[in-house]
Amino acid sequence: MQVFDLHCDTIYECLANNTDFSDKNLHISIDKISNFDTYIQCFAICVPEEIRGKLATDMFIKSYYKLKEQCEKYNIILITNYNQIKYVVKNHLRGAIFTVENASVLAGNINNIKLFRDFGVKFVTLTWNGRNELGAGAMVSHSNGITPFGIEVIKEFEKNNIFIDVSHASDRLFNDIVMYSQKPIVATHSNSRSITNHRRNLTDSQFKTIVKKKGVVGINLYRDFLNNDPEKASKYDILKHVEHFLSLGGEDSISLGGDFDGCNLTKDIKNINDYEDIYQLFLKENYSESLVEKIFFKNALNFCENFDK
Repeated sequence: MQVFDLHCDTIYECLANNTDFSDKNLHISIDKISNFDTYIQCFAICVPEEIRGKLATDMFIKSYYKLKEQCEKYNIILITNYNQIKYVVKNHLRGAIFTVENASVLAGNINNIKLFRDFGVKFVTLTWNGRNELGAGAMVSHSNGITPFGIEVIKEFEKNNIFIDVSHASDRLFNDIVMYSQKPIVATHSNSRSITNHRRNLTDSQFKTIVKKKGVVGINLYRDFLNNDPEKASKYDILKHVEHFLSLGGEDSISLGGDFDGCNLTKDIKNINDYEDIYQLFLKENYSESLVEKIFFKNALNFCENFDK
């Protein structure tokens, strides 16, 4: 089975707990991904709301070198361009893409985008759930959307082939991102708000906008985003979100964004190994194998052709 997952917080967990990819307590560890035929994972550094300025930038730098160290140690290709992705796919290898969850790591300095470019960052959320120098996140009441600095950052990101991740954006910030962005946008780990009414999920209009802009959306396995009653959430709820997104024209845009090591999973999902069971569940529910392959791998892969454009 081939897997391309757009979001996890495993590197943050490794830093916070002084551990590495061999730690079997992680949702994603080297033993758990060994059975995948081809595996590409986006590793996000999530910067907590209370960390700002130079501390946020330093955390970002430490995270990059931690990921680089782990890739070298466990024979994972640290991907910075589409040619490397093609190499990983052709040779059935493991690949890692460095991403950022909360652009507060810029510390309000546009010149720090050079670090993003140098480290091969491809996806960035402008905010986490709160406010920062760029705008307001999903859990902010009375959001004022994007700031002038945020507008400037979007333009510079896109000049450097860094794509805006609208997961964690408030509705108003989402609209502003669409207004000022020229390239495809992604939601690396967000579900359908029509199925589960949570601010972090996407409205139908937002999802259709991402589809129209040739972006991708990663299905999140966080139980609070899967079911309005999180205690009842199960892998069957994944089908509900996917089915709804398909009804909105999302066949070429639905991907995986499990949020492993960054969320409370459902009772019947323990770690990334359960993607095998979820894959089989789709087939059991009469999804064609070609469609399931799109969701699990090909849609994200096809999006990555944009990396070098």
